[in-house]
Order: sequence, then structure tokens, then C-alpha cells
Amino acid sequence: MKKTTVTVSYDEEKLEALKMYLKEKSLDLDTELIRTIDTLYTKNVPSAVKEYLDKKTKAAAQKKNQEVEENGKHRSPSAV
Repeated sequence: MKKTTVTVSYDEEKLEALKMYLKEKSLDLDTELIRTIDTLYTKNVPSAVKEYLDKKTKAAAQKKNQEVEENGKHRSPSAV
């Protein structure tokens, strides 16, 4: 799935304190934010939409794999 960037405004001192204490626990802010967003997604997005997105993602991955396989078959031995 294509990734996007999320930007939020937050108190600078609180953010620095959060980073400091996460580091003490060997945790990463980005990882924790992604985990939180995933929880919000799971809690708030209807099951039918999640199923649709899962199918769409799987279909795109299968198409990409098929293209890679086809491109590999058409290569000449001298190109390797």
C-alpha cells in the first residue's frame, strides 16, 4: 500500500520529554505513533472497508509479482 506522511503540531517541550523517556525504554516515537494510528484504524474503520482494502492490496501485490515473473522470463541470458 502507498504510504503517506502525517504532520501534527504538538508542544515542543512535551515532545522532547516524550522522546527522551521512550528512548529510555528502547522505544521509537515513529513506531509508537504508527501503532496508535493502526489501533485507531482498527477501532474506527468498518470491517467491510478493511476487507475491501485487504483484497485490493493483495490483488496489487499479485499483479506486481506476476509482472516481475514475466519480466524475468523475457530476459535474454546475455542481459544477466
